[in-house]
Amino acid sequence: MEAADTLTAEFNLRDFLHMLTARTADLVGAAAVGMLLADEHDELQFMAASQDNAMWLELFQLQSREGPCLEAFRTGHSVVNADLPAAGGRWPLFAPRAVAAGFQSVHAFPLRVRREVIGALNVFGTAVGADFDDSDVPIVQALADVAAIGLLQQRALLREQTLTDQLQRALESRVIIEQAKGVIIRAYGVSPDEAFTLIRTYSRRNSRRIADLALAIVTDPADIPDLTLP
Repeated sequence: MEAADTLTAEFNLRDFLHMLTARTADLVGAAAVGMLLADEHDELQFMAASQDNAMWLELFQLQSREGPCLEAFRTGHSVVNADLPAAGGRWPLFAPRAVAAGFQSVHAFPLRVRREVIGALNVFGTAVGADFDDSDVPIVQALADVAAIGLLQQRALLREQTLTDQLQRALESRVIIEQAKGVIIRAYGVSPDEAFTLIRTYSRRNSRRIADLALAIVTDPADIPDLTLP
């Protein structure tokens, strides 16, 4: 299944989400499908749409802070067969804009894994009435849930890679600091602890990162700053 692409190193988030909206539209015969995804601050952002008119409506939802996607995201429950011409009281800004764009019905499904909701999928129709039957709803919700699982897995992989990179940089900095201590030991005839104290004190007095100062010392030992000067 294409959702498995989220587990590969070549995974492209926007390509995957665009594919998902297009596949969903084809599967249920929808006029258009759009998607909003929450960022690290739990704020929804536009991510993909099968058509430009759906993209503009998703962006309008974010601007007006109302609409089916936001409702599905906030409540964790799907919005099914909402009659847009009659939804002015529910979404006074969004509903007229959606009707003007040529849509008559809308459905929204939360992207969720257990109790965690990370976004919402919007499905637009051009017919008034219940154009989603009982068999359509679980299919689209299953697609949304599978997408959410893949996206959470991809986020976990990114966090793991970020942590690995941070640890690697920390290790490299520690190696450079140890090398700089060796240079200072030879230059000043001090102990390892005294060498580190000189480096740390100088970095604080001069508002320089210890790692940057250590790198400068290791890179050009002949041009060591006088660490004893204020």
